[in-house]
Amino acid sequence: MKTEAGMDSLRWAVAWMCVTFTRGLSPKEVFTRYGADPDQARLLDWDAALDLVSGDSDDGMVSLLRSGRIGDWAFCVEEEGGIGFGEESLAELSRGTETYSLSTTDGMDVFQYWRDGECVEYFEPGMEHTRSEPLGHWWDRVEAALAVHEGEGAGMAPVVALVLDHLGITLDDDVLAGPWLSLALAENAPSTPPGDTYAGEGPVPPGAVEIL
Repeated sequence: MKTEAGMDSLRWAVAWMCVTFTRGLSPKEVFTRYGADPDQARLLDWDAALDLVSGDSDDGMVSLLRSGRIGDWAFCVEEEGGIGFGEESLAELSRGTETYSLSTTDGMDVFQYWRDGECVEYFEPGMEHTRSEPLGHWWDRVEAALAVHEGEGAGMAPVVALVLDHLGITLDDDVLAGPWLSLALAENAPSTPPGDTYAGEGPVPPGAVEIL
């Protein structure tokens, strides 16, 4: 597979993953907004952090969360889970600030941008009918980035690279492999069913379900 150096250094963004970038928060604040106990977090490198995940629990799948802050932005990389693309999580993460969420789970990719508890832009790349309204400007940029690497099996890595460049930070394989605050968090079953207003699969687009 022939890829640019940038894609070769973002192998973590190719397989199943979810990552959020939130302006101005500390890693412990990020964990709290994810619904985790920040006091349970430990400073671990990538290999050691993987030992925290033991599989399923009585509360559902266990996600590995690793968070740090680079410049003005706090990141949280989640492996084997999807807490960071849920509507409740992103509303809480973005409260009083802004959050980008990028995920690729079980064959489905999702881009989201939230500001102060509200979804500004949501879509699944390549599926224009999933775009939220009012239409935002990220769709064209994401589609162009993916088109450059079409057929390379790069997953969402080109989109992660695009957002990292926009934020002015670096989170490549070498950086992520270092010691960052890490913890395991069990995913609870969603409290609100999708209902009949959304015909797609995967996470429900914000606003697709009216909560009474």
